[in-house]
Amino acid sequence: MKALRTPDARFASLHGYPFAPHYLEIPDGEGGRLRVHYVDEGPRDATAVVLFHGEPTWSYLYRKMIPGLLARGYRVLAPDLVGFGRSDKPALQSDYTYPRHVAWMRAWVQAVDLRDAVFFGQDWGSLVGLAVVALEEPRFKAAVVANGALPDPAHIERMTEAQQRSPDPTAFARWQAHAAAASELECGDLIADGFAALGPHATLALSPAERAAYDAPFPDASYQAGALVFPSLVQPEKLGAEGVGLFVSSWRVFERWQKPFFTAYGKADPVLGFFDVVFQEHVPGAKGRKHRVFPKGTHFIQEQEPAALVEVIDEAARAS
Repeated sequence: MKALRTPDARFASLHGYPFAPHYLEIPDGEGGRLRVHYVDEGPRDATAVVLFHGEPTWSYLYRKMIPGLLARGYRVLAPDLVGFGRSDKPALQSDYTYPRHVAWMRAWVQAVDLRDAVFFGQDWGSLVGLAVVALEEPRFKAAVVANGALPDPAHIERMTEAQQRSPDPTAFARWQAHAAAASELECGDLIADGFAALGPHATLALSPAERAAYDAPFPDASYQAGALVFPSLVQPEKLGAEGVGLFVSSWRVFERWQKPFFTAYGKADPVLGFFDVVFQEHVPGAKGRKHRVFPKGTHFIQEQEPAALVEVIDEAARAS
């Protein structure tokens, strides 16, 4: 598998991101290796908090949360998904599948040997991350999801009903179409401007330096195969039987999950802002928890409510 590696110079002196890089190699599934980058801060013997990002971001998304978690005594790990951030970027869109992403991040979780960790995931960080948590359940003692989802093909009506609660149920389909038609993404502008295809629901006040940091992983369009194909990977024809099976088996784990499970959702997000109820209703560990909602919160809630999200993670860790 041919993979590109973003030059280190692209990540020099990023605004608000002073964290030292860490790397490990995992199998690429074709006999080769891929290098995965991750943030690893805090005492090695402290409770680990693992932060999974989504599309088209990277661990920079967590720069405002990491200091708060460190101040509370946690070890914080934030990997860059393959194809994003400082991680290697397979060159072809066909290299990316949902099962491969789960396998890649499962290999990372095994390699860092997480024990009694708290998981936090948003967007694709929940789609990929929750499947990893389900496969490696003994390694995790609690989970928090913010503006994320996990479809269940055995109960597709749950996703449909959640989507109908959105003020704009067709928003995700428009974003998929936008990404499919694009040859390159200006990621910093997309994140700040709330994804033009979605309408004015999710704008963020990002500085030019912050926008540039979100663009840093992608020197040109050749590095963006993952970012361009990600929105389509949940389509049934791309999921395939293995991907559908991962969704189904993951939900069977979470339907019996008794450990703490918290949600924290920005309700101005038309794509995933209304999926929290699905977790609250169908994950036993979510019952009776203090779930958070942010009426003006957008899709990238980490940019707007970092202190509140740190508080939720801390509560989840202490509840276990």
